[in-house]
Amino acid sequence: MNINLITTHDPEYDKAFWNAMKGNTASADVLRSGKTPMGTIKLPSYTASKFSEALAKESLFRKISTVLYNQGDHKFWARDCDDTASFVPEGAAIPIYDGMEDFTPYDIYSHKLAAVIRMDEDFVFSPGYNLEKHMTTHLVKAFSRAEEKAFITGNGITEPVGILADNGGAKVGANASVLTYDDVMALYFSVKPEYRKNGKWLMNDETAFALRRIKDADGNYIWNHSNDTILGKEVLISEYMPNATAGASPVAFGDFSYYTIVDRDHTSVKALREKFAINSQIGYLGIEFLDGKLVRPEAVKVLKIEG
Repeated sequence: MNINLITTHDPEYDKAFWNAMKGNTASADVLRSGKTPMGTIKLPSYTASKFSEALAKESLFRKISTVLYNQGDHKFWARDCDDTASFVPEGAAIPIYDGMEDFTPYDIYSHKLAAVIRMDEDFVFSPGYNLEKHMTTHLVKAFSRAEEKAFITGNGITEPVGILADNGGAKVGANASVLTYDDVMALYFSVKPEYRKNGKWLMNDETAFALRRIKDADGNYIWNHSNDTILGKEVLISEYMPNATAGASPVAFGDFSYYTIVDRDHTSVKALREKFAINSQIGYLGIEFLDGKLVRPEAVKVLKIEG
């Protein structure tokens, strides 16, 4: 077979890839189509598919946001308004709305996310060791944590634009000196009904613990302890949301499907044998390129602590 025609979909590529991950580079030419300028090698298609599925299940934001794949273009278009419908009298002309001005172009960047994991050589070279499963599991966990942090606190320069970013992040829906029942209600109603419909709360454990103890004037808890909701909306927990300190935004609420994640290329990996050989380990460098931003800032609002 012509090695120039072998792609990540082919069995020959899959076999050569896993040999390379164990340090056997005899079939390195077979991997030509998957090599990157950084020296990493793209995952075989079957593994890449399983990796994406596992990341989608593990990642908090990939569960609630919109995920796109865009390798070539440097912009994507998002609508800034909703589709409309209207009654038309019998015999009257049906209004045709162009709508092109409703779309806003957003720049897409390729932010590089790198993860290094290590495995004992004894396991890697063991005949019964499932290297694919364990590598995928470790990389998914590492990438998931880093992505979650970036999608919340990212600066939009070297990282995606996080929902708490000063530029391009969520808008402030309510201000408070301390967390109170009224302030949480104010945040909830600062979000338009269309975004409240599929709204979710996002906060860290400390904030959640504080809100679980807040009651209204009649002594009713704002937190529904039977199903962990506030005002009927699911509460999501992330360690990367800040505590309720001065100047911080500890609570976010809204429809997070308007946060768009753009995967820019397939995940690639490189074996690092020499670097960890002294510890009888093999390191694996995983690389992914992605971007993310809240394309409709009014869809998610935050409660900001004054000070």
